[in-house]
Amino acid sequence: MMDINNIKDPKFLKELNTIQLNTLCTQIRDFLIDSLSKTGGHLSSNLGVVELTVAIHTIFNSPIDKILFDVGHQSYTHKILTGRANQFSNLRKYQGISGFIKRNESEHDVWEAGHSSTSLSGALGMAVSRDLNNEKHNVIAVIGDATIGGGMALEALNDIGHLGKNLIIILNDNEMSISKNVGALSNSFSNLRSSKGYLDTKRGVREFVKKIPLIGEPIQKGVSDLNDNFKSLMFNSFTFFDQLNIHYYGVIDGHNMNSLLKNLELAKEIEGPVLLHVITNKGKGYKYSEEDTEGIWHGVGPFNRETGEFLKKVPSTHESWSNIISWTVEDLAEMDSDICAITPAMGNGSKLQYFQSKYPERFFDVGIAEEHATTFAAGLALEGKKPFLSIYSTFLQRSYDQLNHDVCRQNLPVVIGVDRAGIVGADGETHQGLFDVAFTQHIPNMTITMPKDGFEAQHLMYSAFEYNLPISVRYPRGSTLFSKVKEYQLLDYGTWTKESEGDINIITYSEHVVKLKEYLCENQVSVSMYNARFIKPFDTNMFEEILNSNKPILIYEESSKIGSLGSTLISYANDYGYNKKIYHMAIKDEFIQHGDVNSLLKECQLDYEDVLALIKEIKNDKIRCKVM
Repeated sequence: MMDINNIKDPKFLKELNTIQLNTLCTQIRDFLIDSLSKTGGHLSSNLGVVELTVAIHTIFNSPIDKILFDVGHQSYTHKILTGRANQFSNLRKYQGISGFIKRNESEHDVWEAGHSSTSLSGALGMAVSRDLNNEKHNVIAVIGDATIGGGMALEALNDIGHLGKNLIIILNDNEMSISKNVGALSNSFSNLRSSKGYLDTKRGVREFVKKIPLIGEPIQKGVSDLNDNFKSLMFNSFTFFDQLNIHYYGVIDGHNMNSLLKNLELAKEIEGPVLLHVITNKGKGYKYSEEDTEGIWHGVGPFNRETGEFLKKVPSTHESWSNIISWTVEDLAEMDSDICAITPAMGNGSKLQYFQSKYPERFFDVGIAEEHATTFAAGLALEGKKPFLSIYSTFLQRSYDQLNHDVCRQNLPVVIGVDRAGIVGADGETHQGLFDVAFTQHIPNMTITMPKDGFEAQHLMYSAFEYNLPISVRYPRGSTLFSKVKEYQLLDYGTWTKESEGDINIITYSEHVVKLKEYLCENQVSVSMYNARFIKPFDTNMFEEILNSNKPILIYEESSKIGSLGSTLISYANDYGYNKKIYHMAIKDEFIQHGDVNSLLKECQLDYEDVLALIKEIKNDKIRCKVM
């Protein structure tokens, strides 16, 4: 038995036979289950690719050969084989190793991605650079069957076939993204998987071709046509990839080490781009994740390994923000048959499975296709439907052009549920929801809102559908106090509320309205707290009252400072003729790493203690300068 914690790099794999490699895979799988039961992380996806990752590192020579993982959350075995097993106790924790590929962690991490469908474009760029530099190494992109259906991946496949560079694509097909895959391309893969005779037939033709003497181009062309005809006989047409001039080899058992090694060796010898279609079982080796069809075990917190019970529980008085929003949409849909729900492969993450089960004909999971989802919503709205587009803040940025060009320019009533707004924690830089205010605020016709609690969230969702315009309702990760409102209220459009009276004006939004007010009250600080539930348009009447109040003004927001509500208010104050300093606390111009939310807020100098310290400075009149 090998001590996994002592692994330094993958070179040792080349000295192991198949039996030893399989034994190592068993150890790694056990290590992952045990380690992630303590820290949490992406469990199912990593259990499914253990043999595949070991085989890749056995055949290829990382980091000389470039291995790209798409999305990157299935790279835990890669991290173990490249010497990071002894750091797994701090996986996804503040200043610990990332749950994704990180270039500053290891020379073996050559491509960072937290959003899907980017690996093929990146790999092609590396392959072209290699050839321009007259180098000889391999470039390997590992991409999932859900990810390869993304628009960017399809664009890359088209160019890969056109350029014809040596590039190895490994299609990790587990029939799942986070939950069950959808779409015609996914169905196409299912058809390929079911054609069991394809691989044996194709290999037979290849062996036959090798035995024919090279006696001229007509014969060679005839043999090539014969090979193609065998493919047509098996599938009634070429595979999707063959039609793109990408050599297709499959279907390969992703848990059979001998088969994996043989096919990876074969791929190295192919001239031009080649795709290996590998079938894996997401969650393999752990009963609860293997049986999961809903995506529950995709990303998990700490759990009891023996019972499969999750250790962190939401208080009985609380509910997740995602649930509150989705339940409200479901309730509103009962009253209004025009309401539809759309998700880009995040139905379970956004808790829309309840809506789907109740209104299947009005629920649309479009797969990993944020751009399509947004324009699809615009089309629905144009014909009188009331679409609710549920999308994480970090993924909304992928559909900026569609939001600008197709939704807002046409002023269409699309309600966007911006999930995971603000700091999300353990997933890190690629997933922090810190930019959507900045990149949507400057779009004409766009309305941006964020409720302070679960009660206001219900009224705001009801109002959003009533306003009949493009609007986003932002909400964070986590949970909040919740009970069902008795009757929905139509909130006055573009208005704020004053929550308390005190010596300093504080303008903020989201759950910070409640939490920051409570914290300051506990510390005997009297403030006038304003709930800026409408970020755009903001409440000009109330803001002018604040400017005229002769009290210091502090704007606090968990969002990018550039393009924020604060920057807009300060500009307005300047035009208004306000000549005192407005204090603004927000995220600086930087990407925020992974870690728990409290640690990250402290690092960003947005901890409530930082707010308290600044208020004390303001009261002591230690800071004197003009408006920012």
